[in-house]
Amino acid sequence: MKQAVILAAGEGQRLRPFTSSKSKVMLSIAGKPLLEYVIESLARNGIRDIILVVGYKRERIFDYFGDGGHLGVEITYVSQPNQLGTAHALKQTRDKIRGDFLVLNGDQLISPATIGDFVKEPPQAVMVKAINGEDPRRYGVVSSSGRRLTSIEEKPSIAKSNLINTGIYSFSTRVFDYIAEHLDIPMVLQSMIKDGLDIRVAESRGVWLDIVYPWDMLSLNAVVSDTLKPGVAGTIESGVVMKGPVLIGKNTVIRSNSYITGPVIIGEGCDIGPSVCIYPSTSIADNVTVAPFCQIKNSLIYSGNSIGVASVIEDSVIDRGCVIRGQFSAPSAEVETRINDELHKIKVGTMMGEDCMVGNGAVLQGGTVVGNSSRIAPLKTLSGSIPDGSLVV
Repeated sequence: MKQAVILAAGEGQRLRPFTSSKSKVMLSIAGKPLLEYVIESLARNGIRDIILVVGYKRERIFDYFGDGGHLGVEITYVSQPNQLGTAHALKQTRDKIRGDFLVLNGDQLISPATIGDFVKEPPQAVMVKAINGEDPRRYGVVSSSGRRLTSIEEKPSIAKSNLINTGIYSFSTRVFDYIAEHLDIPMVLQSMIKDGLDIRVAESRGVWLDIVYPWDMLSLNAVVSDTLKPGVAGTIESGVVMKGPVLIGKNTVIRSNSYITGPVIIGEGCDIGPSVCIYPSTSIADNVTVAPFCQIKNSLIYSGNSIGVASVIEDSVIDRGCVIRGQFSAPSAEVETRINDELHKIKVGTMMGEDCMVGNGAVLQGGTVVGNSSRIAPLKTLSGSIPDGSLVV
């Protein structure tokens, strides 16, 4: 198996505001886009001929990955202008495929070991995952007889098993004979089953995590942070205390009397402190300024952000280019939130889009969602959802 197709054309509407300006595969987890983790896992298993099916906000993917040379792979791009489904996306690659190949989604966290186990499976095969403590009905639920696939039901009202479809497949070119007018790969598999083809089910026990909702980014970041290899390439001033694994990038300064408990990742060119407390599972990207006396816990702070003095941020995601003035508060709380027709009870802080400006003393209550390019006046207390481009005065 030397070739792989990565489906990276989708938008991810349930991940707004973060996908308003970028594809969900470009959501950054622990300093890297999700798609980069998928490509690295393939390369680690000797699969370096990669076809990327792109569509929504594809320019950011082109700009970041180019021809793949810096990752040791060769990337070919195929366009899916209208995101009609996974089988429709796969169909666009037909003239690029030269033999047996893998199909993966670009918006999942997949470890090299997970790919290593599955790459041994001959076509046709589907990777499944047993989930416990979570409702399998939000996924495609897989039924099998022994190791033979018998059905995949997308988001069924009653789950017949706790095995879910991961969206990772091993195919031969024969799959293209069955796509026809089917839009999604599970429907193609059903057609193959009906025709008597033997499709293998391979259960994975490796790392496979899906991202569906904005708060999933925090869960994925925590998993990646737990594998962190510590290292300090920046400057650490006197009186700084660091415990646990901490990774600090080049040209970053951690100023005196700051306290960092890992796992924590801080990128390049950052200015942190003095007297800042950063707690576990926090990732701070490149060129971020965190003013004195701030506290940040279990949060993702994207690149180019400025966090004002004495701010408190918990269980939050702050997208790039935001300017947040002093004494900002984004506390975490148990909340009920609705996305489309789905009601979720979660513990979360603030989800803030790109290029926002927040005035001094603003408080965003747990579960607040702030759209891209919003402006919030000083001393405002907000909750709920703020649309893109809002002016709160």
